[in-house]
Amino acid sequence: MEIGEYIPNNLGIDGEGRLVNAAADYAHTPLIIYFYPKDNTPGCTAEACSLRDGYARLRQMGYEIIGISRDTPESHKRFAAKHSLPFTLLTDVTGEVCNDFGVWQLKKMAGREYMGIKRTTFITDSDHKLTHIIEKVNTKDAASQILALLNA
Repeated sequence: MEIGEYIPNNLGIDGEGRLVNAAADYAHTPLIIYFYPKDNTPGCTAEACSLRDGYARLRQMGYEIIGISRDTPESHKRFAAKHSLPFTLLTDVTGEVCNDFGVWQLKKMAGREYMGIKRTTFITDSDHKLTHIIEKVNTKDAASQILALLNA
């Protein structure tokens, strides 16, 4: 995806097993959609907690936050409860959403190659057109990184 493009409507499955649709569920709402590899890992926890801590400020600016990974809805519920996350976490069961956003990529760690989610944050306007893409996410300070972009 590139800045200026509209995001896909299908965003994933929520904790109740319902397909979340950007146009229907978030009509006229600017979005911060962050893709992350896995619940309860150090980097993903730091990022989620940073966004939790900046949530009120981002909401004041009109934004809604959505986290997306391939974890199960049950895993998301436990993760959100454990860290008091006030925003929605969605599951991409099939990988279609990750593919649509271009975040399902070949990764390398410890000399091993595998497919996984590239941590990326997408910011849209109220029509769901991309205004910013953050590919080098500062997990410990993700909210401030977003706020700096939005206030620039």
